[in-house]
Amino acid sequence: MADSAFFCMLSHEGVIAVRGPDASKFLQGQVTCNLNYLSDSNASLGARCTPKGRMVSSFRIVSEGDGYLLALAGDLLEAQLTDLKKYAVFSKSTLSDESAEWLRLGLVDADEVLGELGLMLPTDADGVARTENLLAIRLPDGRVELWVRQAIRAEVLQQIQAKLPERPLNTWLLAQIRAGIGQVLGPTRELFIPQMINLQAVGGVSFKKGCYTGQEIVARMQYLGKLKRRLQRLSLEGSELPAVASELFSPVHRSSVGEVVLAAQSETGVELLAVLQEDAVTDGRIHLGSETGPALQLLDLPYTLNADREIQR
Repeated sequence: MADSAFFCMLSHEGVIAVRGPDASKFLQGQVTCNLNYLSDSNASLGARCTPKGRMVSSFRIVSEGDGYLLALAGDLLEAQLTDLKKYAVFSKSTLSDESAEWLRLGLVDADEVLGELGLMLPTDADGVARTENLLAIRLPDGRVELWVRQAIRAEVLQQIQAKLPERPLNTWLLAQIRAGIGQVLGPTRELFIPQMINLQAVGGVSFKKGCYTGQEIVARMQYLGKLKRRLQRLSLEGSELPAVASELFSPVHRSSVGEVVLAAQSETGVELLAVLQEDAVTDGRIHLGSETGPALQLLDLPYTLNADREIQR
Protein backbone atom coordinates (compact mmCIF):
# COMPACT_ATOMS: atom_id res chain seq x y z
CA MET A 1 0.00 0.00 0.00
CA ALA A 2 1.38 3.44 -0.95
CA ASP A 3 2.41 5.80 1.85
CA SER A 4 -0.03 8.33 0.41
CA ALA A 5 -3.02 6.01 0.77
CA PHE A 6 -5.89 7.15 3.00
CA PHE A 7 -9.64 7.39 3.35
CA CYS A 8 -11.94 10.11 4.62
CA MET A 9 -15.64 10.53 5.30
CA LEU A 10 -17.54 12.54 2.71
CA SER A 11 -20.05 13.73 5.27
CA HIS A 12 -20.22 17.25 3.79
CA GLU A 13 -22.45 16.08 0.95
CA GLY A 14 -25.89 14.53 0.70
CA VAL A 15 -27.56 12.26 -1.84
CA ILE A 16 -30.74 12.88 -3.82
CA ALA A 17 -32.34 9.87 -5.52
CA VAL A 18 -34.50 10.28 -8.64
CA ARG A 19 -36.21 7.02 -9.51
CA GLY A 20 -39.00 5.71 -11.73
CA PRO A 21 -39.90 5.15 -15.42
CA ASP A 22 -39.50 8.87 -16.28
CA ALA A 23 -36.38 9.56 -14.20
CA SER A 24 -34.10 9.94 -17.21
CA LYS A 25 -36.54 12.03 -19.25
CA PHE A 26 -37.26 14.27 -16.28
CA LEU A 27 -33.64 14.90 -15.32
CA GLN A 28 -32.52 15.39 -18.91
CA GLY A 29 -34.52 18.61 -18.97
CA GLN A 30 -33.11 19.76 -15.64
CA VAL A 31 -29.34 19.23 -15.74
CA THR A 32 -26.34 20.29 -17.82
CA CYS A 33 -24.87 16.81 -18.37
CA ASN A 34 -26.19 14.27 -20.88
CA LEU A 35 -27.78 11.31 -19.16
CA ASN A 36 -27.48 9.31 -22.38
CA TYR A 37 -23.75 9.09 -21.65
CA LEU A 38 -24.36 7.48 -18.27
CA SER A 39 -24.31 3.71 -17.86
CA ASP A 40 -23.48 1.05 -15.30
CA SER A 41 -19.81 1.83 -15.99
CA ASN A 42 -19.87 5.65 -16.27
CA ALA A 43 -20.73 8.57 -13.97
CA SER A 44 -20.58 12.32 -14.61
CA LEU A 45 -20.39 15.74 -13.06
CA GLY A 46 -23.27 18.10 -13.72
CA ALA A 47 -25.25 21.12 -12.54
CA ARG A 48 -28.73 22.60 -12.36
CA CYS A 49 -29.23 26.18 -13.52
CA THR A 50 -31.76 28.98 -13.36
CA PRO A 51 -33.31 30.15 -16.65
CA LYS A 52 -30.51 32.76 -16.70
CA GLY A 53 -27.89 30.01 -16.64
CA ARG A 54 -26.76 30.53 -13.04
CA MET A 55 -26.03 27.32 -11.15
CA VAL A 56 -28.22 26.49 -8.18
CA SER A 57 -26.30 23.27 -7.52
CA SER A 58 -23.53 21.09 -8.88
CA PHE A 59 -23.22 17.37 -8.32
CA ARG A 60 -21.80 14.00 -9.26
CA ILE A 61 -24.44 11.75 -10.80
CA VAL A 62 -24.46 7.98 -11.15
CA SER A 63 -27.14 5.56 -12.38
CA GLU A 64 -28.48 3.15 -9.76
CA GLY A 65 -31.36 0.72 -9.96
CA ASP A 66 -34.34 2.34 -11.66
CA GLY A 67 -32.92 5.85 -11.54
CA TYR A 68 -30.06 8.08 -10.52
CA LEU A 69 -28.20 9.28 -7.44
CA LEU A 70 -26.90 12.85 -7.20
CA ALA A 71 -24.25 13.75 -4.61
CA LEU A 72 -24.22 17.48 -3.83
CA ALA A 73 -23.35 19.93 -1.08
CA GLY A 74 -25.33 19.14 2.05
CA ASP A 75 -26.41 22.75 2.55
CA LEU A 76 -28.13 22.70 -0.84
CA LEU A 77 -29.89 19.36 -0.59
CA GLU A 78 -33.19 20.32 1.03
CA ALA A 79 -33.80 23.29 -1.28
CA GLN A 80 -32.87 21.28 -4.38
CA LEU A 81 -35.09 18.39 -3.42
CA THR A 82 -38.03 20.71 -2.82
CA ASP A 83 -37.42 22.50 -6.11
CA LEU A 84 -37.07 19.31 -8.15
CA LYS A 85 -40.29 17.91 -6.71
CA LYS A 86 -42.19 20.91 -8.07
CA TYR A 87 -41.11 20.05 -11.61
CA ALA A 88 -41.59 16.29 -11.19
CA VAL A 89 -45.26 16.50 -10.20
CA PHE A 90 -46.47 15.36 -13.64
CA SER A 91 -43.63 12.90 -14.16
CA LYS A 92 -43.58 9.18 -13.36
CA SER A 93 -40.62 9.63 -11.07
CA THR A 94 -40.08 9.87 -7.33
CA LEU A 95 -37.51 12.01 -5.54
CA SER A 96 -36.12 11.44 -2.06
CA ASP A 97 -33.23 12.17 0.26
CA GLU A 98 -31.13 8.98 0.37
CA SER A 99 -28.24 10.47 2.34
CA ALA A 100 -28.87 8.06 5.22
CA GLU A 101 -28.91 5.08 2.86
CA TRP A 102 -25.30 5.51 1.76
CA LEU A 103 -21.98 5.80 3.53
CA ARG A 104 -19.74 7.77 1.16
CA LEU A 105 -15.98 7.56 1.53
CA GLY A 106 -13.13 9.22 -0.33
CA LEU A 107 -10.21 6.89 -1.10
CA VAL A 108 -6.69 7.64 -2.35
CA ASP A 109 -4.25 4.99 -3.61
CA ALA A 110 -6.61 2.27 -2.41
CA ASP A 111 -7.18 0.03 -5.45
CA GLU A 112 -5.93 -2.97 -3.45
CA VAL A 113 -8.64 -2.40 -0.87
CA LEU A 114 -11.25 -1.99 -3.60
CA GLY A 115 -10.15 -5.30 -5.09
CA GLU A 116 -10.64 -7.01 -1.74
CA LEU A 117 -14.19 -5.61 -1.77
CA GLY A 118 -14.78 -7.14 -5.20
CA LEU A 119 -14.53 -3.88 -7.12
CA MET A 120 -12.31 -3.85 -10.23
CA LEU A 121 -12.43 -0.14 -10.97
CA PRO A 122 -11.12 1.09 -14.35
CA THR A 123 -8.48 3.82 -14.37
CA ASP A 124 -10.47 6.06 -16.73
CA ALA A 125 -12.04 9.20 -15.26
CA ASP A 126 -15.70 8.76 -14.32
CA GLY A 127 -15.41 4.98 -14.53
CA VAL A 128 -17.74 3.02 -12.23
CA ALA A 129 -17.51 -0.41 -10.64
CA ARG A 130 -20.30 -1.90 -8.57
CA THR A 131 -21.57 -4.85 -6.61
CA GLU A 132 -25.00 -5.34 -5.09
CA ASN A 133 -24.25 -3.03 -2.17
CA LEU A 134 -21.25 -0.97 -3.35
CA LEU A 135 -20.49 1.71 -5.91
CA ALA A 136 -17.02 3.02 -6.72
CA ILE A 137 -16.39 6.03 -8.98
CA ARG A 138 -12.98 7.00 -10.36
CA LEU A 139 -12.38 10.75 -10.29
CA PRO A 140 -10.29 12.55 -12.95
CA ASP A 141 -7.19 12.75 -10.73
CA GLY A 142 -7.34 9.08 -9.72
CA ARG A 143 -9.13 9.49 -6.39
CA VAL A 144 -12.13 7.28 -5.75
CA GLU A 145 -15.55 7.78 -4.22
CA LEU A 146 -16.84 4.63 -2.53
CA TRP A 147 -20.59 4.45 -1.86
CA VAL A 148 -21.64 1.80 0.65
CA ARG A 149 -25.23 0.77 1.35
CA GLN A 150 -26.33 1.12 4.95
CA ALA A 151 -26.90 -2.64 5.20
CA ILE A 152 -23.15 -3.40 5.06
CA ARG A 153 -21.82 -0.10 6.36
CA ALA A 154 -20.28 -1.43 9.57
CA GLU A 155 -18.38 -4.34 8.03
CA VAL A 156 -17.02 -2.35 5.08
CA LEU A 157 -15.94 0.54 7.26
CA GLN A 158 -14.18 -1.87 9.62
CA GLN A 159 -12.37 -3.46 6.67
CA ILE A 160 -11.22 -0.11 5.34
CA GLN A 161 -10.14 1.16 8.73
CA ALA A 162 -7.95 -1.94 9.11
CA LYS A 163 -6.14 -1.14 5.86
CA LEU A 164 -6.07 2.65 5.53
CA PRO A 165 -5.45 5.62 7.82
CA GLU A 166 -8.27 8.12 8.10
CA ARG A 167 -7.60 11.72 7.10
CA PRO A 168 -9.73 14.83 7.75
CA LEU A 169 -12.05 16.17 5.08
CA ASN A 170 -9.61 19.04 4.47
CA THR A 171 -7.16 16.57 2.87
CA TRP A 172 -9.82 15.47 0.38
CA LEU A 173 -10.85 19.04 -0.40
CA LEU A 174 -7.23 20.02 -0.97
CA ALA A 175 -6.96 17.23 -3.55
CA GLN A 176 -10.19 18.47 -5.16
CA ILE A 177 -8.76 21.98 -5.39
CA ARG A 178 -5.56 20.67 -6.97
CA ALA A 179 -7.69 18.74 -9.46
CA GLY A 180 -9.43 22.00 -10.39
CA ILE A 181 -12.93 20.69 -9.66
CA GLY A 182 -15.15 23.56 -8.63
CA GLN A 183 -18.37 23.07 -6.70
CA VAL A 184 -21.46 25.10 -5.88
CA LEU A 185 -22.03 25.54 -2.14
CA GLY A 186 -24.74 27.44 -0.30
CA PRO A 187 -22.98 30.85 -0.36
CA THR A 188 -22.27 30.61 -4.12
CA ARG A 189 -25.74 29.50 -5.20
CA GLU A 190 -26.78 31.43 -8.35
CA LEU A 191 -23.41 33.25 -8.62
CA PHE A 192 -21.83 31.36 -11.51
CA ILE A 193 -22.70 29.92 -14.89
CA PRO A 194 -21.14 26.46 -15.46
CA GLN A 195 -18.20 27.69 -17.55
CA MET A 196 -17.13 30.04 -14.75
CA ILE A 197 -16.10 27.00 -12.69
CA ASN A 198 -14.77 25.17 -15.79
CA LEU A 199 -17.51 22.55 -15.51
CA GLN A 200 -17.48 22.07 -19.29
CA ALA A 201 -13.75 21.22 -19.16
CA VAL A 202 -14.31 18.29 -16.77
CA GLY A 203 -17.25 16.69 -18.56
CA GLY A 204 -20.11 18.30 -16.66
CA VAL A 205 -21.79 20.12 -19.57
CA SER A 206 -23.12 18.66 -22.82
CA PHE A 207 -23.66 20.93 -25.83
CA LYS A 208 -25.36 18.22 -27.90
CA LYS A 209 -28.12 17.04 -25.56
CA GLY A 210 -30.82 19.59 -26.37
CA CYS A 211 -32.84 21.78 -24.08
CA TYR A 212 -32.57 22.07 -20.31
CA THR A 213 -33.21 24.97 -17.95
CA GLY A 214 -30.60 27.66 -18.67
CA GLN A 215 -29.29 25.88 -21.78
CA GLU A 216 -29.60 28.90 -24.09
CA ILE A 217 -27.38 31.09 -21.90
CA VAL A 218 -24.82 28.33 -21.29
CA ALA A 219 -24.57 27.52 -25.02
CA ARG A 220 -24.31 31.18 -26.01
CA MET A 221 -21.39 31.69 -23.66
CA GLN A 222 -19.60 28.68 -25.12
CA TYR A 223 -20.11 29.46 -28.80
CA LEU A 224 -19.68 33.23 -28.68
CA GLY A 225 -16.67 33.10 -26.36
CA LYS A 226 -17.65 36.19 -24.34
CA LEU A 227 -17.03 34.78 -20.88
CA LYS A 228 -14.62 37.00 -18.93
CA ARG A 229 -14.57 35.15 -15.60
CA ARG A 230 -12.98 31.74 -15.09
CA LEU A 231 -11.97 29.35 -12.34
CA GLN A 232 -8.39 29.79 -11.12
CA ARG A 233 -6.27 28.05 -8.51
CA LEU A 234 -4.40 30.21 -6.02
CA SER A 235 -2.35 30.04 -2.83
CA LEU A 236 -2.39 32.21 0.27
CA GLU A 237 0.02 32.46 3.17
CA GLY A 238 -1.23 31.72 6.67
CA SER A 239 -3.58 29.11 8.07
CA GLU A 240 -6.93 30.95 8.19
CA LEU A 241 -9.31 29.71 5.52
CA PRO A 242 -11.21 32.38 3.59
CA ALA A 243 -14.94 31.78 3.61
CA VAL A 244 -16.62 30.53 0.46
CA ALA A 245 -17.86 33.53 -1.59
CA SER A 246 -15.26 35.85 -0.03
CA GLU A 247 -14.49 38.62 -2.49
CA LEU A 248 -11.14 39.08 -4.21
CA PHE A 249 -9.77 42.42 -5.38
CA SER A 250 -7.19 43.78 -7.81
CA PRO A 251 -5.86 47.27 -8.68
CA VAL A 252 -7.26 46.82 -12.20
CA HIS A 253 -10.76 47.47 -10.81
CA ARG A 254 -12.17 49.44 -7.91
CA SER A 255 -14.70 46.70 -7.18
CA SER A 256 -14.53 42.95 -6.60
CA VAL A 257 -12.91 40.88 -9.36
CA GLY A 258 -13.95 37.46 -8.10
CA GLU A 259 -15.13 35.13 -5.36
CA VAL A 260 -13.72 32.14 -3.50
CA VAL A 261 -15.25 28.83 -4.60
CA LEU A 262 -13.46 26.37 -2.31
CA ALA A 263 -10.52 26.59 0.12
CA ALA A 264 -8.41 24.14 2.13
CA GLN A 265 -5.29 24.18 4.25
CA SER A 266 -2.13 22.99 2.50
CA GLU A 267 1.29 21.96 3.75
CA THR A 268 2.53 25.56 3.52
CA GLY A 269 -0.59 27.70 3.88
CA VAL A 270 -3.91 27.76 2.05
CA GLU A 271 -4.90 26.76 -1.47
CA LEU A 272 -8.16 27.74 -3.07
CA LEU A 273 -10.25 27.86 -6.19
CA ALA A 274 -11.78 31.18 -7.16
CA VAL A 275 -13.67 32.63 -10.11
CA LEU A 276 -11.69 35.64 -11.36
CA GLN A 277 -11.93 38.20 -14.10
CA GLU A 278 -9.42 37.63 -16.90
CA ASP A 279 -7.84 41.07 -16.72
CA ALA A 280 -7.12 40.60 -13.01
CA VAL A 281 -5.47 37.26 -13.76
CA THR A 282 -3.36 38.86 -16.47
CA ASP A 283 -2.32 41.62 -14.07
CA GLY A 284 -1.53 39.09 -11.35
CA ARG A 285 -2.04 41.38 -8.34
CA ILE A 286 -4.88 39.69 -6.48
CA HIS A 287 -5.86 40.30 -2.86
CA LEU A 288 -8.34 38.82 -0.41
CA GLY A 289 -11.06 41.02 1.05
CA SER A 290 -9.82 44.39 -0.22
CA GLU A 291 -7.22 45.97 -2.47
CA THR A 292 -4.81 45.99 0.49
CA GLY A 293 -5.73 42.55 1.84
CA PRO A 294 -3.49 39.47 1.88
CA ALA A 295 -1.88 38.77 -1.51
CA LEU A 296 -2.63 35.57 -3.41
CA GLN A 297 -0.39 33.74 -5.88
CA LEU A 298 -1.74 32.15 -9.06
CA LEU A 299 -1.12 28.41 -9.48
CA ASP A 300 -1.56 26.10 -12.46
CA LEU A 301 -4.63 23.99 -13.11
CA PRO A 302 -4.12 20.37 -14.22
CA TYR A 303 -6.07 20.79 -17.46
CA THR A 304 -6.41 23.23 -20.35
CA LEU A 305 -9.56 24.76 -21.78
CA ASN A 306 -10.38 23.70 -25.33
CA ALA A 307 -13.70 25.01 -26.63
CA ASP A 308 -13.60 22.85 -29.78
CA ARG A 309 -13.15 19.68 -27.75
CA GLU A 310 -15.69 20.71 -25.11
CA ILE A 311 -18.53 21.16 -27.60
CA GLN A 312 -18.15 17.59 -28.82
CA ARG A 313 -19.90 16.24 -25.72
